[in-house]
Amino acid sequence: MKICLAQTKPITADVQGNIANHKKMIALAVSHGADMIIFPELSLTGYEPTLAKDLATRPDDSRLDDFQTISDSGPITIGLGLPTKNEPGICISMLLFQPGRARQTYAKKYLHADEEPFFVSGPNLTGLRIKQTDLALAICYELSVPAHAEAAFQRGARIYLASVAKFAKGVDQAKHRLAEIAKQYGMIVGMANCIGPADGGQCAGQSAVWNEQGALIGQLNDCDAGIIIFDPEGQKLIERISI
Repeated sequence: MKICLAQTKPITADVQGNIANHKKMIALAVSHGADMIIFPELSLTGYEPTLAKDLATRPDDSRLDDFQTISDSGPITIGLGLPTKNEPGICISMLLFQPGRARQTYAKKYLHADEEPFFVSGPNLTGLRIKQTDLALAICYELSVPAHAEAAFQRGARIYLASVAKFAKGVDQAKHRLAEIAKQYGMIVGMANCIGPADGGQCAGQSAVWNEQGALIGQLNDCDAGIIIFDPEGQKLIERISI
C-alpha cells in the first residue's frame, strides 16, 4: 500500500480554484501508484473560521462529483477538507471518496476553544479500511486529545493520519505529539499540513510521516506545495515531491 499526504496552498474562499488544484495533486499521486491521498484541514476553502458559515456546503455537493469518478478510475481513496452543514451548525469535515462506494464524512469531534464560536462538534467516522489495513483519521486539534489516539488504537488502527492547518509554533507541537503517538501505540503516523495564509496567519507546511518507533522517515519543507508518499508496510519513504 502507498499513502500520499498532500501539502497545499489553498486559495482563500475559492472552492472551484482549490478543486482544480486538488485534481492536479491527485493525478500526481495516482501516477506514483498511491492508494490513498489525504489533504489538509479545510483544504477546499482554506482554514478561515470567520468565512465558514458562508462557505459551508452539504456533503453531497455536486461540485465534488468528479472526485468520485477520479476515485473509481484511480483507483484511489481521497480525503479532502471543507466545512459542512449539519443540523446543529457547521462542522469541520473531511469528505472521503472510495472506489465503488458512497462518499463518507469524517467530522471533527474535538474542537479548539477558538473554533467553538464558528463550528460544532461532529461525529468521527470509524472503521476505515484500505487493503485490509485499519486506519484512523484526525483533524488538527484532535491529535492533541489523548482520548482520540487511544480510541484509534483500541479500534485496531495501524495507521493514524492527521489533516491539519498549523502555523509555525503549532506545527512543532504537532510533530512532537504525533511522534509520541507513533511510539506509544506502534502506529504509522502521517500529517498533511498546508502553507500560505490562514485565519490571519501563515501555515507552516512540514507535512511528515513517522514510523512505529516514532522516528521521522520523511518530511516536506515549510514553503512549497507538494506530496509525500510512503509505504506503511515497509515503513519507508517512497516519494517526496515539491511543486
